[in-house]
Amino acid sequence: MAKLIIVKHFILFFLLGFILAPIASFAQQQGEVKASVDTQSIRLGEQIQLRLSATMPPQGMDIVFPQIPDSFGHFEVVRRSQLDTTAAGNTKVLGQTIVLTSFDSGRWDIPALRFDLASGGNVTDSAFTAPLFIDVNTVSVDTTQAFKPIKGLRTVAWSFWDYWLYFAIGITVALIGIGLFVYLRSRPKKQAPVPVVAVVPPYEIALQQLQQLKAEKVWQQGDSKQYYTRLTDILRSYFENQFNIPALEQTTEELLQHIKPVTILNQQRDKLRALLSLADLAKFAKLMPSPEEHEGAMQHAQEIVEWTKPAANKAATADNGKEEIKQPAK
Repeated sequence: MAKLIIVKHFILFFLLGFILAPIASFAQQQGEVKASVDTQSIRLGEQIQLRLSATMPPQGMDIVFPQIPDSFGHFEVVRRSQLDTTAAGNTKVLGQTIVLTSFDSGRWDIPALRFDLASGGNVTDSAFTAPLFIDVNTVSVDTTQAFKPIKGLRTVAWSFWDYWLYFAIGITVALIGIGLFVYLRSRPKKQAPVPVVAVVPPYEIALQQLQQLKAEKVWQQGDSKQYYTRLTDILRSYFENQFNIPALEQTTEELLQHIKPVTILNQQRDKLRALLSLADLAKFAKLMPSPEEHEGAMQHAQEIVEWTKPAANKAATADNGKEEIKQPAK
C-alpha cells in the first residue's frame, strides 16, 4: 500500500513537471507576464482599465503583446495606449493599458491572454495570463419609490455672443447689397450710339435726280408737262436746301427776285430765267418744245447746279478731272 502511494506521487510530480516546464522555461527566459484590472465591478457603459505587463526579455529577444480585437466577448475596446517601460527593482517592465467597456449586464470573463517570445522573427516560447472576471451591473432602481414625472425642457438665456457670427454675416451681406444698389443707381447709363447717317450734299442729290430724269426719257415718250414739272421741282428743291430760299412756294418772278442776294446763283440768272420760262409754257400753255429745247433745258439745269455748288467741291471735281486726263490710255 505504501509503495502504491509512492508510485502515485511520483507519477503526479512527473506530470506536473511536464506541464510546468514551458512556463518555467519562459519564466527563466522572460520573466513574469501579468494582466490586471482597476476594478472588477462596473455599471453598464462604465470603463475598465486593463493593464498588461511583462518583464524585459534578454538581449536579442522580443516580447510580443497580445493582439486584442476591438470587440471580444461582451467587451469593447475604447482606446489603447502605446507600450511604456517602467523600472521594478533591477528589472524593467513593459506595459500597455487598454480601456474596455461593456453594455451587457452579467458576469463576464476576460480570457487568458498570450504573450509570445520571439527571436529573429520566430516565436520561441509563449506564456498566458490568468483569466479575469468582471461583473457588469445594471443601474439599480428603487421600486419602492413613486415614479417621478419627466422634467420639462429648460430654456437657456439668450446671449448675443452665441449668434454674433450670424449677425456679422447678415450685416455684411446687407451692406454689400446696399452698396451695389447705390452703385447701380448712380452709375451713368450708357447711351446707345447714334447711327451716323452720311449726309449727301444737296448738289449731289440734284445731279443724281437730273441724271435719273434724263435716263427715264420722259419727253421722248410725249409727256413734256411731266418732264418740265420734275425738272423745275429738282432745281427748286436744290435752291431751298442749298441757299435756304423757299423756291417751291414761289412763282418764277418771285424766285428770280429772291436769288439776287445770292451772288453765285444770280450769275446764272439768265439761264435760270430761260429754263423756267420754257417750263411754264410747256406746263401751262401746252407748248411743245423741240427736242433741242428739251435737251437744252436739261443742260442748263445741270450747269446751274455745277456752277452754284460749294467752291471746295468745285476744286475737288476739277482736280479729279485733271487726274483722269493725265492717266495714259490703256
